[in-house]
Amino acid sequence: MTMRLIGLSCGPADGSSDLLLKAALRGAEDAGVEVAHVRLGDLDLSAAAGPMTAGAAGEDDAGWFWDTLMESDGLIVSTGVFNRTIPGRLKLLLDRLLGPKADVAFAREYLRKRDAGEEATVRFPFDERVLRPRVAGFLAVGGALTDHWKTLTLPLLHHLTFSMQIGVVDQVQFGGAGIPAAIALDADALERAALLGRNVAEQAGHAFDDVEFRGTPGLCPMCHLDLIAVRGGGEVECATCGARGVATADPHSDGITITFTPEGLAQSVLTEVEKHEHFLEVQETALRQFAQAEQIAAGGAELRAFDRTLRPERAAR
Repeated sequence: MTMRLIGLSCGPADGSSDLLLKAALRGAEDAGVEVAHVRLGDLDLSAAAGPMTAGAAGEDDAGWFWDTLMESDGLIVSTGVFNRTIPGRLKLLLDRLLGPKADVAFAREYLRKRDAGEEATVRFPFDERVLRPRVAGFLAVGGALTDHWKTLTLPLLHHLTFSMQIGVVDQVQFGGAGIPAAIALDADALERAALLGRNVAEQAGHAFDDVEFRGTPGLCPMCHLDLIAVRGGGEVECATCGARGVATADPHSDGITITFTPEGLAQSVLTEVEKHEHFLEVQETALRQFAQAEQIAAGGAELRAFDRTLRPERAAR
């Protein structure tokens, strides 16, 4: 069976991020997979909320993209860097797609209960298709030459994949593309993007635990990134995925060494252990608060009556 990869381009057509994605998709196609190129700018994301049902009256394209992703074996995302991070339009798509419906722990637990003839305590929408093995790769490009102007880009791209337990095979970001399409001057960058495409294609169909990461190793052994939050007392946490460790002074340099324990790694949101803990937490919280519906309504009554809303004229009509 031929594997299929979806490429999501989050910049202008034939701009730097679009060209990088084309190089990656061509590399993937050369490796023997079927590819499709989707531009974020072609998607109508105007609906503020609601179920993602492709083709439903009044719906936008979030449901269509969801179905397209669900019928694929992998995803490559290429984006420009905006204000040190991803563009707001991509964040909007992430917010529309993610949640319980995209979470493998919710899907597995609901299926377990169904097969056992049990009723779910609190049921959220879920889609069995999230359990299909998928892989991913990330590309990012900005104008800045220095890394600290791109720090938050790759971490936020992981938000598109972690709920669905998609294994990230490779990730890389580039700088120095100061004007539209300037990445075309960087042959090494285009070849690196093509390599990313081949890396992703070669592991299409692999389950999360079988995915081999082929990018540059980072401090975190789970997401392979270097964004670390300091919690005090020597405890640190990967700000991307939540894996926990301990930082100690490195006697051989002026830096530090971070040690991640098995227990700390299990707290990463990339693990199904942590996802299941989150499932239980959400279920217990929702069950408790559904039982408090009357208190919630009464408690908010006074503030609901306080109304100083200002709307633009078109929204007020």
